[in-house]
Order: sequence, then C-alpha cells, then structure tokens
Amino acid sequence: MGIKLKAVLSAAILFCLALNACSDAAVNNDTVNSVKAVQEHVSLSPELKTLIDTAMEGTHGYDITRELTTEVGPRLAGTDAEARARDWAVDKFKELGLQNVRIEPFTIPGWVRGVETASILSPYPQDLYITALGGSVATPDEGVKAEIAYFPTFEDLESAPEGGLEGKIVFISGKMEKAPDGAGYGPANRKRRSGATEAGRRGAIAVVIRSVGTDSHRFPHTGQMRYSPDVKPIPIGALSAPDADQLERMLTSGETVSLHLTMTPRAVGDLPSGNVVGEIVGTERPEEIVLISGHLDSWDLGTGAIDDGAGIGISAGAAQVLIESGLKPKRTIRVVAFGAEEVGLLGGFAYAEHHKNDLINHVLATESDFGAGLVYEVQSGAKAGNEVIEAMAKAMGLPMSQTPTNGGPDIFPLFNKGVPAMRFQQDGTDYFDLHHTPDDTFDKIKPEEMAQNVAAFATMIWLAGNAETNFRLED
Repeated sequence: MGIKLKAVLSAAILFCLALNACSDAAVNNDTVNSVKAVQEHVSLSPELKTLIDTAMEGTHGYDITRELTTEVGPRLAGTDAEARARDWAVDKFKELGLQNVRIEPFTIPGWVRGVETASILSPYPQDLYITALGGSVATPDEGVKAEIAYFPTFEDLESAPEGGLEGKIVFISGKMEKAPDGAGYGPANRKRRSGATEAGRRGAIAVVIRSVGTDSHRFPHTGQMRYSPDVKPIPIGALSAPDADQLERMLTSGETVSLHLTMTPRAVGDLPSGNVVGEIVGTERPEEIVLISGHLDSWDLGTGAIDDGAGIGISAGAAQVLIESGLKPKRTIRVVAFGAEEVGLLGGFAYAEHHKNDLINHVLATESDFGAGLVYEVQSGAKAGNEVIEAMAKAMGLPMSQTPTNGGPDIFPLFNKGVPAMRFQQDGTDYFDLHHTPDDTFDKIKPEEMAQNVAAFATMIWLAGNAETNFRLED
C-alpha cells in the first residue's frame, strides 16, 4: 500500500514502541497509559478529559458487546434471533439511560441456510468445508456433480467468452491481501458479489469461490451475493482457504477435478427487521442530530462479535460514558443499532427513507463497523467544520487522514442524501481473518482497544454535540 508502519499505527502503539514494548500484550496493557501520555501534550477541556478518562478506565463497550453476543448470539437478518436482538437493544438502551427508545420497523426478503456440503469425487476423493453465500439459490436436493472449470481470478472469468462452461462447476480463486484499512476487500469481494452472474452467463451450473478473507483457518467466509436479472441464477458457495489451496494444487498440476456440491438454502418471503434508536436529548438545539451507530444483525456462522457487536458496544458505550458523566450536550445525540446491514445495508436505506424529511437536521454521522482494533487516524466527509473533527483527532492523539469517508456502510445512504460524515479508522489488519466466519466470537476482542474506540466516540459526540457549525457548506 506504500504506507509506512508509523503512518498506520495509533498513537497508543507508537508510544509503546518508544518504550520498546512491542509485543501484543505490551500494546494492550499500555493502551490506557498511552492515551494519557498524549493528553499530557494536548490541552483538553475538563469535560473532554473526564470523558476520555472515564472511557479509557472503564469497560463500557466491552461489557455491552459481551452481553449481546452471549445473550443473543448469531443474529441473521429477518430471523427470530434478530428480533430477540432488537428487544435486547431496547432494554439495554433504556438501562443505559437513553431517551425516546424505539424500534423503527421495516421488512426484508428472508433467506435461510440449509444443508451445505462439498466433496472432491476425483482424482483424490475427500470432503471440503464450504458455506452458501447469502441470497444464493439451492442446488437440487441430491446436489450437483460436475467437472471444475478453474479461474485463478475473478477477472479471468470476467474476460472469458460467453458460453463454453455448460455443465461445469466454476471455481474462482484469488487471494485477498491484508491491509490495516482493509483495502484488499473491495477487489477480492467482486467474485463473491458477481461470481454467480458471470459464471451463469457462460453456462456454468454452480460456482465455488475461495473465501473472501485473509486467514488460513479451515473456516469458510459467508457474505451476501447478488444476481443479475438477465442471467439465470445458479448456486454459489465459498470454500475455506486451505480447501481452496487443495483444489488449486490439483488443478494447477494438470489434474481434471470433479466436485459434488450440495447446498439447500431457500428464500422465505418477507420477514420483519428494524432499527433500534435511542437518544440523549440536547439542551439547546434538540432538533439537531449527531448520529453514532453500529449494526445489530450478524451472519449466522459466528456470534457477530467483531461484525458488528463491537460497533453496538462502541456507540452505545460512548453514549453511556456521556450519560454517566452528567454532561449535557446542546444537540441531541442519537444512537442507532441498524438492522439487516449484512444483506444489503437495508437498515441504512430504511432509516434514510423514514427520516427523509428531517435529514437536514442531521449535522454529523458515523458508524463503527470494522471490529474493535485500535483507531489510528480520523477521516472526514464533512464540507465544513473540519476544525471540529481535527479537534477530535487531536484529543485522541491521532492524525487526520487525507482520505475522505462516507461514514460507514449504514451511513452511506444518509451521506448520499447530504448528511455530513466522519469516521475513526481502525486497524483492521486481522479483521478479515475472522469476518463472516464461525471464528467471529467475543474472545477476539481486547478490552483496552475497545476502550480507546469508546473514548474516541465519546469525544466525537461531545465536540459535535456542542459545535456551532452544522458541518455543511452554507447555501
């Protein structure tokens, strides 16, 4: 990426390096002291210092995430589990002291997982680990058996002539590269999103892809896919990385490989979902909204800790810190737990539609949806008031990024309608080791790193909640 190490690590990590405390344990143990060391060189208001110290010394976000992932577990959009998560969020928001707590309902097209198996028939019979991608159609109950047509990358498939793959199962490989900002996800995700369409356009009967992830565990990564209306839909699933390696070794050695694939997911019609909203009502300009958020749903393979129980914990935890401090913002702070993000940002679009007449009063918005790693820089998508966002960065000892932001996945629909956005960029180097797999569980979260995120969000809502700017260019 051409980014030097010091440019991508947070102030906390840099401070540890200066002390020659470079192990993961040292970084975690020194996170609180690192932020305090930054404060010694930055002039903070008593209010900001109180908020940051309270967040850094507490476990607000960590505790909230633990409760969500333990008491509800996996939360596939539209299911009873997601409904239990909404009820949990309502109770939790009220317990934290938020006001005007409510569910804003909407419906989504339902999809549920079924049987999913894959095995090599020849030349070397053995089972593989596979998962259906969200939205995929099913194979016949008995599965499909066919020779594999191998494409090293999605671009190789995309450039192949139409037709020619009749009766074949397409295998698309292509490894995702690690990066702190997850830059490899977009390119790697093309095969997940459009692999079935492009393979179907060329006559294939099914598709398997190398999981969109950066791990070497024998866990496949699920995720949403899309069909094009002009191509007959075919089933698509993701193989674990080691199983994709196994297939690739056979295929690149010149072997003809046949596969037996069975996946029986099904569409189940419209199902209920919803966004959960709670507020700290502003004292002087209550109609003006500063919005912080995470998404409440998760994929069904793990317990949705990094994606995105952490985002719920960070945003709700920051509101809890502000409430416990006794400080009163001038603007209303709105916490939103978005529903049905994983299946197409449906909660974000539903919120934008539901609030279309008052989006002009949304002065700044952000989402936490990239795990719980340390924040290392601050991004702005505002057209004005950047001095306030720079003050947020300075308070946490973080640099401002030159990369603009739309605020996060669920904020994107609001940003497109003119709502200003900002984002705390987290270190996601290992995020895609866990993303959308059974390994996405609470034990992966480090409380000290989550505390730094909560402190950053608490800083954001206090400064934006009291700023005079609306973060928009005046007409």
